[in-house]
Amino acid sequence: MSNLVIVESPAKAKTIKSFLGKDYEVLASMGHVRDLPKSSMGVNIRRDFTPLYLTIDGKEKIVKDLKKAAKKSEKVFLATDPDREGEAISWHLAHILDLDRDENNRVIFEEITKKGITEGMNNPRNINMDLVNSQQARRILDRIVGYQLSPFLWKKVRRGLSAGRVQSVAVRLIVDRELEIESFVPEEYWQVTAYLKTESEDRIFTAKLRTKTGTPIKDFKIPDKSKCDEILKDIGDSDFEITDKKKRKRRRIPEPPFITSTLQQDASRRFGFSARRTMKAAQELYEGVPVEGKGTMGLITYMRTDSIRVSDSANNDAKKFIEENFGNKYYCKAVRDFKQKRKVAAQDAHEAIRPTDVFIEPSLTEKTLTRDQQRIYKIIWERFIASRMSDQVFDTETVDITAGIYMFRATGSRVLFDGFSKLYEVSTEEKKEDENLLPEMSVGDKLIKKELKPSQHFTQPSPRYTEASLIKALEENGIGRPSTYAPTISTIMERGYVERQQKNILPTQLGRIVTELMKDQFSDIVDIKFSASMEENLDRIEEGKEDWIQVLSEFYNGFEKSLKNAEVNMKDKKIEIPDEVSDVVCELCGKNMLVKSGRYGKFLACSGFPECKNTKKLVEETEGQCPKCGKKIHKKRSSKGRIYFGCEDVKGCGFMTWNQPTSSNCPKCNSTLFLKRGKTPLLYCQKEGCGYSENAV
Repeated sequence: MSNLVIVESPAKAKTIKSFLGKDYEVLASMGHVRDLPKSSMGVNIRRDFTPLYLTIDGKEKIVKDLKKAAKKSEKVFLATDPDREGEAISWHLAHILDLDRDENNRVIFEEITKKGITEGMNNPRNINMDLVNSQQARRILDRIVGYQLSPFLWKKVRRGLSAGRVQSVAVRLIVDRELEIESFVPEEYWQVTAYLKTESEDRIFTAKLRTKTGTPIKDFKIPDKSKCDEILKDIGDSDFEITDKKKRKRRRIPEPPFITSTLQQDASRRFGFSARRTMKAAQELYEGVPVEGKGTMGLITYMRTDSIRVSDSANNDAKKFIEENFGNKYYCKAVRDFKQKRKVAAQDAHEAIRPTDVFIEPSLTEKTLTRDQQRIYKIIWERFIASRMSDQVFDTETVDITAGIYMFRATGSRVLFDGFSKLYEVSTEEKKEDENLLPEMSVGDKLIKKELKPSQHFTQPSPRYTEASLIKALEENGIGRPSTYAPTISTIMERGYVERQQKNILPTQLGRIVTELMKDQFSDIVDIKFSASMEENLDRIEEGKEDWIQVLSEFYNGFEKSLKNAEVNMKDKKIEIPDEVSDVVCELCGKNMLVKSGRYGKFLACSGFPECKNTKKLVEETEGQCPKCGKKIHKKRSSKGRIYFGCEDVKGCGFMTWNQPTSSNCPKCNSTLFLKRGKTPLLYCQKEGCGYSENAV
């Protein structure tokens, strides 16, 4: 008789089977096999929140095959993913297969490699009920909110709406940011830049006006042009003299290895990946991919983690790789105390996301990985290796320059040692230092003024959320956990509460209305601190420090009261969502058409309904013409909410691109130029055979 190992996915099963050999059968459960029913809440609130679990529709054959395989196996090992969700799947499988839940039949594979699988099989344990109960509590909480709050929204706003514990807070963050932007009043301010040179060098450098005698720098402001003109007049022909000079060495440490949220943020910034797309590629890298010369193996450790901890063996491998490829001075011998953005307890069971074998460089995987897999593997590998490398060292210089009663400041820096930056280029939002050399100067030196340049500025509101910054905000506020970020963002977009414009996420009118209703009637559900405390309670359940039924009971007492109050407060009230009037005129009756939202997105409907029932697709024209046929280009939205551009003649021409058409024409062929965004934005021609491109300023 062979042993049976049950995992979640066929890809993972295939990889593990190749390592375990003929004495083991490896089958996949295809995720959860039992869940709460779809047609009812499935939770008996009055009987300690007892859940009703049923076999998921369509999983009957999988369950039958697993039962059959388990009966003829000597031993069954449950090897689902190493997190709460995976623990719960193992618990459900144990129930269905009638396994002893106190038996040591639960195995954990932190990495899908020969070493990781051997370690997992050699250290089986019993099912951790604290983990299971934490997952059950989360599932039941979300079911209660969804099944009792959603019908309220159907009655008071519109049918088909949904509410969720995490998604409602995410929408609130986006709505609040938009309201902040709309109410923001810009304040004018001016800056003065001096363009200077030394007597011995022709190279010009800049210094910014910082303050005047007797005024702290933080209190010095130039509010308008008249004040700026007054300052320029005061400076007049004053000598520019160096009155202070400071030099010091600064170090920049690398970023820690990725956790789930930082991986999603970096992939969004660098490649424009959605969280879901990032996690799909990471899941494939974890479960097993073909590697030239090595067969199929998992290239990264488990990708749902909050911890930046790294094993001793991985540290030792990194040390060996760095010293062999860069030299001893590039390895950081000190133990870095990377700052964790929030306290990690329950999630510290996993390491950070790192390569399973540091000697498999990204250059060795280019031929076998997909483009998405390769890009994600490369940043994971580089970030991990860089985190074990030496600091980047700068020589920084600050020079204070006096002109009359005013003080200007020039700053410069020079890289003394490149350290980790020899390998890893930080993404734009992380970059903190640029090399900027100042000429040789000493205190008392007189400088030659070439120009004094005033410039007008206005204060800016906080930027709109992108997917990366929203994930960062959710993480920093303790909302949700690694496994929830991607599905939360996908859900609020699919429900029509928010929409994506380029990289920005904006609330829709529906999102605003529902959020305001939630604030008024269910303040706890959308309260950031309350939601964060609930996540902490779930962590405490996982740690065995809190009773899951007690946590559910305390939540439900307040929620039930809010629901009853809302029913009373909004009796006989219904919120109407005003229609957006378009500038498109109905060709049948001459009235303006309205922008409506339906099952498949937005469309146009005549405002004369029901007398006129004309509807049509919502078309948004852009600048430029199709490079294939010369017709108009329309702005469109994919099923996942991503903006793209396509020819109006969908069937005849079929041209489409992710890059935005512009009003500029190609100097070679006069066709429309398209803007390709990235680290270096590019204007390029898509006319076949042209090939023209230029840097976009």
